[in-house]
Amino acid sequence: MIRFCDVLFAILGLTLGFPVLLLILLIGVFDTGAPLFRQKRVGRNRKPFTLLKFRTMKPDTASVASHLADASAITPLGRFLRRTKLDELPQLWNVLKGEMSLVGPRPCLFSQTELIEERYRRGVLAARPGITGLAQIKDIDMSTPRLLAETDAKMLAGMSLRHYFYCIFMTVCGKGAGDRVNN
Repeated sequence: MIRFCDVLFAILGLTLGFPVLLLILLIGVFDTGAPLFRQKRVGRNRKPFTLLKFRTMKPDTASVASHLADASAITPLGRFLRRTKLDELPQLWNVLKGEMSLVGPRPCLFSQTELIEERYRRGVLAARPGITGLAQIKDIDMSTPRLLAETDAKMLAGMSLRHYFYCIFMTVCGKGAGDRVNN
């Protein structure tokens, strides 16, 4: 049932949100010249996939986890997109393709070996990564790999349709600060 909801909401989001997606894309051309951000991430069962987001940092920013990036790399549009979580909208395409779910553990980089190992030990990597999840609404980011993996495992163990909608509702209502960056 959760996969059905993922597909339904991804189709609705991409269709109804198309004008917003197009507007952000056009503004992004003037902000960075390259409004879409693509990056290889760890998917279900460690399978790589290409995550799609709106670019929030300068194109020459090092490809590191957000908590390791410098805050000065965030563009003016990027600051707005991160605050409103609109930078995540293109990931609905990843959801539609079956690479992600709306709710699940946030996909990490392959260079985040400690987090991958912590998630592997707890069975978290067997799930589709998500756009949001329990860790995000509790402001737990990838700078604390063990706590993040424990929270991800707890979320997956208690996953139900009710919990799925709870995480989406809390995210839409603004709960969670998103990925942190160095100040």
